[in-house]
Amino acid sequence: MSLVVRGVLWIGLFLGVAVAPLVFAVIGFSGPGRGFATEFSAALGFVGLALMGLEFALVARFRAVAAPFGTDALVQFHREMGLVGLGFVLVHVAISAPWDLVVRPFAEDTPARVRWALLSTIALLALVASSLWRKRLRLSYEVWHALHAVLAVVVIVAALMHALLVDHYLDAAWKRALWIVMSAAFLTLLVWVRIGKPLTLRRKPWTVERVTPERGRTTTLTLRADGHPGFRFAPGQYAWFAIGRSPFSLTKHPFSLSSSGEAAGVVEVSIKALGDFTSTVADLDVGTRAYLDGPHGVFSPDLYEGPGFCLVAGGVGVTPMISILRAFADRDDRRPVVALIANRSWDEVTFREELERLDARPDVQVVHALDEPPPGWTGETGRVTADMLRRHLPPGYERWQFFVCGAGPMMDAMEEALVALGVAPARIHTERFNWV
Repeated sequence: MSLVVRGVLWIGLFLGVAVAPLVFAVIGFSGPGRGFATEFSAALGFVGLALMGLEFALVARFRAVAAPFGTDALVQFHREMGLVGLGFVLVHVAISAPWDLVVRPFAEDTPARVRWALLSTIALLALVASSLWRKRLRLSYEVWHALHAVLAVVVIVAALMHALLVDHYLDAAWKRALWIVMSAAFLTLLVWVRIGKPLTLRRKPWTVERVTPERGRTTTLTLRADGHPGFRFAPGQYAWFAIGRSPFSLTKHPFSLSSSGEAAGVVEVSIKALGDFTSTVADLDVGTRAYLDGPHGVFSPDLYEGPGFCLVAGGVGVTPMISILRAFADRDDRRPVVALIANRSWDEVTFREELERLDARPDVQVVHALDEPPPGWTGETGRVTADMLRRHLPPGYERWQFFVCGAGPMMDAMEEALVALGVAPARIHTERFNWV
């Protein structure tokens, strides 16, 4: 089955699950109408709750679900659907809430259904606010990740209790059972991510074999599979890492794999010190235990046919690109590759010496662009632009595949530049890890 067909099927399933609770509610309902506003509010509440539950599925790291879209696209969709669901819930609350009771939730005459609704709404607002303004709130990634998981469970459980206690559309036992089953399915996804998958990872540990400092405040970790064959991956893919901690830890970090993927049982990951966990990588000891959930991602030339490939990297975005270049060298793949690598200075070019060796291959052209070039520099300067791309791409580049990885604004600019150069959007692939 093609990725396009699979993508259409997954979208259809998503929409079906989103509206299913509304269908369940109206089937067989014979009670008195309550006016358009109230009925509309109830519909928004049902769909909003379903969307909140589906958020678990979008980030459960199922490869079959992510394959047609890419994990970064799913995460972006997860964020957008979270805001849509929040909007539905807030409108539902604004129309339906008995405000004289909401303002005094602990009064004796305040029904339990109102208290549960208030708890779910507050938890949802806190969840969204902590995600949108994590950096402004100075929440570390680890603290935010734990808070996000806890608040998500509170939102679903409290909303389900509210729906069951309202008992207007869920007057039949089979309807209540369906809601409970659906909510349990959503929570089961969370249990799988937090318990089921870590149990499988626990049986397949890895060991840090080497810690190698690189230019640009980057450290390469070489990890070897301990007691198992490891996994094979396509160049450009990534994995989630728990390094020096339990596989059951709430927080795992996504990093691109920098090795070629051709050696069985060994992987390399190159991590730039940007704060939080990444600043401690250089101090890891050889022999440190690690657990890897992977491979993931569709950012790989192995998944797209083309007569040639253009790689555009900014800073640490070179990590998946070096994996691709190493794989082509190990395989003796002679398809042409043009790699444009942007950095602030020459001393900060990660893998600089290796890139120079790879540039010596007749099928590879490495172009460096520097914001602060050294004296006597004759190469490209400043940001990668459409004109810079045009200078280095050969005739017929429109049929090539293009891979872009770097800061968000840089990738946005590259997508616009490539489209302006006549490259079809389907041939432009990006990898975005700045998810929160």
